[in-house]
Amino acid sequence: MTQAIQTSAVVGVIGAGAMGAGIAQVAALAGHTVLLYDLDSKALDKARAGIAANVQRLIDKKKLDEPTGHRAIDRVRIITSLADLRTASLVIEAVAERLDVKRALFGELEGMVASECILATNTSSISITAIAAPLMHPSRVVGMHFFNPAPLMALVEVVHGLATSAAVAQTVYATSAAWGKTPVHAKSTPGFIVNRVARPFYAEGLRVLNEQGADAASIDAVMRDSGGFRMGPFELMDLIGHDVNFAVTQSVFEAYFNDPRFTPSLIQRELVNAGFLGRKSGRGIYDYAADAVKPATCIETNTRSPSKIVLGESVPLYECLQARIACASVDRNDMPGLIAQIDDAFLFITDGRTATERAHALGIDNIVLIDLALDYGNAPSVALTRARQCCADAYAAVVGALTQAGYAVVPLKDIAGMAVMRTVAMLVNEAADAVNQGVCTSADLDLAMEKGVNYPLGPLAWGERIGIGRIHDVLVHLAAHYGEDRYRASPLFSALRYSGQRFH
Repeated sequence: MTQAIQTSAVVGVIGAGAMGAGIAQVAALAGHTVLLYDLDSKALDKARAGIAANVQRLIDKKKLDEPTGHRAIDRVRIITSLADLRTASLVIEAVAERLDVKRALFGELEGMVASECILATNTSSISITAIAAPLMHPSRVVGMHFFNPAPLMALVEVVHGLATSAAVAQTVYATSAAWGKTPVHAKSTPGFIVNRVARPFYAEGLRVLNEQGADAASIDAVMRDSGGFRMGPFELMDLIGHDVNFAVTQSVFEAYFNDPRFTPSLIQRELVNAGFLGRKSGRGIYDYAADAVKPATCIETNTRSPSKIVLGESVPLYECLQARIACASVDRNDMPGLIAQIDDAFLFITDGRTATERAHALGIDNIVLIDLALDYGNAPSVALTRARQCCADAYAAVVGALTQAGYAVVPLKDIAGMAVMRTVAMLVNEAADAVNQGVCTSADLDLAMEKGVNYPLGPLAWGERIGIGRIHDVLVHLAAHYGEDRYRASPLFSALRYSGQRFH
């Protein structure tokens, strides 16, 4: 079994920005002498001071004893020449995201460090194969992708280029684990695991906004309260920075030869063009000025108490919803897929078709759809939409039943797949495609998305909870509705759907 590098081994970190400083702190706290290099002396001073302040906070919070903390600070040593890295066993670069810069840096390092020294790149998007290609010994180049902030985020993607030695990748994997991180293996493909699989979280939110399905604040609320995500897509994009998020999306789109699954958003391009980059510029989707009024979530108030609720067949996905809306003994209706008949309205979960299309297919005007929730039993809010044929009184009865059950009801325009369902379906589909293409294992994929971007469930596990057949149907209906290859189902997804097998 391959071992981590010894704590006596010297670790070099090139680049003293936020990522480089964070990586240096992680390595120093793990017991290594860290040699920190940057062309900018001011950046080095700032990084050293930041590391000392961060470690002191850990001491103050009793998460680290004082002698251990001070020894870790002392182990971070500033160097002013790359030649000083000649004693390093592992060098991690965190410099500009440019292929030419990384190639030149590793080319220079190759003649300075020992032959057994591992050269790791913290790149989030550039091909490891391309970075390593010009070197005499490309087998020692590996991706070691930390997430920001490196001291706090658990995930490290260990990325294999075509030439990367299996032993080198396994050493970096073991070292990451020894440093208290959660490593996963990934093949060097555009976006690796997280930046690839996460694209639909932003893309579908922007698509719903572009179709005026709801305002940004309401979409964010639904994704948090129903979807279980820590932040909605617009909050998160404002935090990341639209320039950064758009650049990653564009990079992945171009790297996959303009695959429509990764098509960038015109809305986000306009934000970037305007300089509305998010929190860092004071304005993005939201306004962050001191006197700015925080936009409110749109909540339905036009309700009435229903006189009769008849439940459909009990299904694990939404049986908690049925339990919340059924306050007393009720009859049952065996209509396929029906959650409940509430007075004259028929409530179903979205299946990727619009409510209007389903009303036409069923020959029933009063069709109301509810969006997906991670946990209907505890969700504080849910989203509803209705067919154009549905009368206002029938819809108000459904809103009333859900309001009485303790839900805040967020109205959506009648768009295919609503908000949470279409987003989760696309996340599951992209995850399935990554596994199908050998980027990583299904276990590593779910682990990466939980640890790297704090998803409430790994996408594949979530897909199994919802039902592979149900998610597959959503994708087929979205593809038919839009007539776009964007929503094509992964071959693995289709194979599992028709074989009855699972991801895990």
